[in-house]
Amino acid sequence: MPSQSEIKNQKSESPALCLIPARFGSTRFPGKPLADHTGKPLIQHVVENAARARHVDRVVVATDDLRIHEAVTAFGGESVMTRADHPNGSSRLAEAVQKLGTTHQLIVNVQGDEPEIDPDLIDALVLGLAQDDTSDMATLYADFAPDEDPTSPHIVKLIKDQHQRAIYFSRTLIPFVRDAGNPASTGPRHAYFKHPGLYAYRRAFLLAYPTLAPTPLEQAEQLEQLRVIEHGHKIALIYAPKPPHPGIDTPEQYAAFVARCTR
Repeated sequence: MPSQSEIKNQKSESPALCLIPARFGSTRFPGKPLADHTGKPLIQHVVENAARARHVDRVVVATDDLRIHEAVTAFGGESVMTRADHPNGSSRLAEAVQKLGTTHQLIVNVQGDEPEIDPDLIDALVLGLAQDDTSDMATLYADFAPDEDPTSPHIVKLIKDQHQRAIYFSRTLIPFVRDAGNPASTGPRHAYFKHPGLYAYRRAFLLAYPTLAPTPLEQAEQLEQLRVIEHGHKIALIYAPKPPHPGIDTPEQYAAFVARCTR
């Protein structure tokens, strides 16, 4: 990942469009984009942080819910309504790009439940994809925090090749190190990496994604990025030395976020 000074000093020749998919329905926290115990709705925090990225010149919320759409426009943000029947976020973003009629060639996907997203990570992702013209997408990888359980199925893991491209993503711990418990093993210690959910796409590929048939590994793991790999496309990996703060999935996590905001 480029340093912060490199990110700030390098001018993007092709600023990115940032799309933020947001849905009202949530099993564990219904209506979370509109939770406003900080004095502003959660989705506003996401929009404002994304707008601070130097290599993004437009931020748009993509939603299928009129309540979210109206909340975003009320605080001066931009929103586009999409269909409610999309099977995944990439499909929703493809519709949003078509509706907006934008000519942006790089599209960033920031999840609508990440109010503490670091703008520098967005910039690093945009620059990483812009500089790798052989990849169709880019995403982040990061080290595990000391208090995180790498075996948890709630944290997506990944493995990469020698050219900083993704080989595979999984909810299980990968790879399996056969001789990990053998003191006689002299092989290099393998580092495990997690996958923060932040993506950048080339415009043409994002628009083509919904036409790609679902794939067996994607359906087994319930990870839409596996469709990309199974169809032979490349995903560039950008290291995040300071990984994004986890998104808000539960009322308890939201309460902790509110507490951090009001310290």
